[in-house]
Amino acid sequence: MLVLTAQVIFTISVAALLYTYAGYPLLVFAVSRLQPKTVKRSEYEPSVTILITAYNEEKDIRRKLLNTFLIDYPPGKLEILVASDGSTDRTDEIVKEFSAKGVRLFRQEGRKGKTYTQNKAVEIAGGEIILFSDATTMYQPNVLQEMLPNFADESIGCVAGKLVYVDDSKSNVGKGAQSYWNYETFLKKSESRACSLIGASGCLYAVRRSAYQRMYAEACSDFLICTVLYRQGLRSVYEPNAVCTEETNRRADKEMQMRIRVIGQTFTDLWRNRDMLNPFRSGFYAVELFSHKVLRYAVPLFLTTIFVSSFVLAFHSLFFTAIIILQILFYLTALAGWVLEKSGVKLGVFAIPLYFVLANLASVIAFYRFLQGKNYSRWETIRETG
Repeated sequence: MLVLTAQVIFTISVAALLYTYAGYPLLVFAVSRLQPKTVKRSEYEPSVTILITAYNEEKDIRRKLLNTFLIDYPPGKLEILVASDGSTDRTDEIVKEFSAKGVRLFRQEGRKGKTYTQNKAVEIAGGEIILFSDATTMYQPNVLQEMLPNFADESIGCVAGKLVYVDDSKSNVGKGAQSYWNYETFLKKSESRACSLIGASGCLYAVRRSAYQRMYAEACSDFLICTVLYRQGLRSVYEPNAVCTEETNRRADKEMQMRIRVIGQTFTDLWRNRDMLNPFRSGFYAVELFSHKVLRYAVPLFLTTIFVSSFVLAFHSLFFTAIIILQILFYLTALAGWVLEKSGVKLGVFAIPLYFVLANLASVIAFYRFLQGKNYSRWETIRETG
């Protein structure tokens, strides 16, 4: 009876894991090809506010503003607004240096968090379209020219651009992050054509000002915005020709901190919007949410049940003995990648196992903190110090 139970658990767990990482991507890709939802792009030149949310970004805010000035768009229709969430360094002072060039500063006193600060800044933004950005993200000059024609289609509420991670140091964590993001980019393309994006890259996404709704402070705003808009009957789409770049985290501990925060916020968003997981209410959007987020964050559970069940079966089968050995070797490879990363050794073969384990460990920690009621309304900037 024990063997049979272990076999059933192993089979179900492997099937769930395969669906999460391979089955769902194939499903959403097939839907995007067989029943694509197109976008009626045409010339569109509305007023735009570029909203840069910042907290203690004195190191990068000047470079960011100089980069923003290079965006190709009529100056009379472009507003640059920096929302400072109670910065205590020279961020505000540096922004004020550009006031003669039309840059506006909104200062949120009291450190309320990114989403709260964005909400307040949107209230004073003058653009018909709000383009959300981070202080560390560099844009290509044509981002607005590529994104805005999508808004000519009245069914579009949000347009997300393409984030390209760069890592000149070629660190193990950086390589893992780049591989992960390439996979995510494939999903974004398919989800956009099949139904709607369920999340955007927080450093480059634009939203109709008329459709933006205030979000609770602890929300992961770039994830939740797509659900907020979908409730209004508006789609969020991916524009791969609108490109921005950002440096990856190069250290495992920094990447872990970031992922725990983002996943923790996403757990809150999923719970508060759990009605959208009902396909009778939200159609294929529910399938996307459940497959891309719920099952993805349940992967640690699948990995645990696969390991335990195959360990039990290894006493009765050479096949499962080999399976358990392969799992142990995989986790040892990830551990070796972490040790080498701490030592400054860069070997690409360890990048994917290390990042895979890191991401799933972050899911476990984030879920535990979610159950404890941990609030992530305020965020800490995570920067490399050397």
